[in-house]
Amino acid sequence: MTRLLEGVRKTTRVLHGIGGVSLVFLMVLTVVDVVLRTCSRPVPGTYELVGFAGALAIGAALPYTSWVRGHVYVDSLVGRLPLTGRRVLHVSTRLLAIGLFVLLGWNLIRFGLDLRASGEVSPTLELRFYPVAFGLAAACFLQVLVLGCNIAAIFRGDYE
Repeated sequence: MTRLLEGVRKTTRVLHGIGGVSLVFLMVLTVVDVVLRTCSRPVPGTYELVGFAGALAIGAALPYTSWVRGHVYVDSLVGRLPLTGRRVLHVSTRLLAIGLFVLLGWNLIRFGLDLRASGEVSPTLELRFYPVAFGLAAACFLQVLVLGCNIAAIFRGDYE
């Protein structure tokens, strides 16, 4: 079990790094495009690249943010519950989130397969859309593993 937890942690960190690089790329591209627009030389396909990079940044950051519990969390109600009530609430919300991310990942795979079959590409740079859909699906399934690890931590008593 420890090896699985360590593997998930390392994978989320790598994906988080990829998301960070994507975010830096997005910012640099936007700045360069704005500067070059003043010279009437905009970067072709900036809108498409920013969309792809934004999707990648958000999808890649989600599992790591969940791993380190960095999401907004309002504990005014949860803090008043007894320990058993908090554990039941934590496990039930994680199970609901697992269902959501499995469904989301599965639909992203189906969507990616449809995009690949149709050969759909972006209008200016003609980049294929399906790798982004598959990458987001992989991030969703990694999120499922992170939520499963959260549930294991709750049962071990390491979550609070």
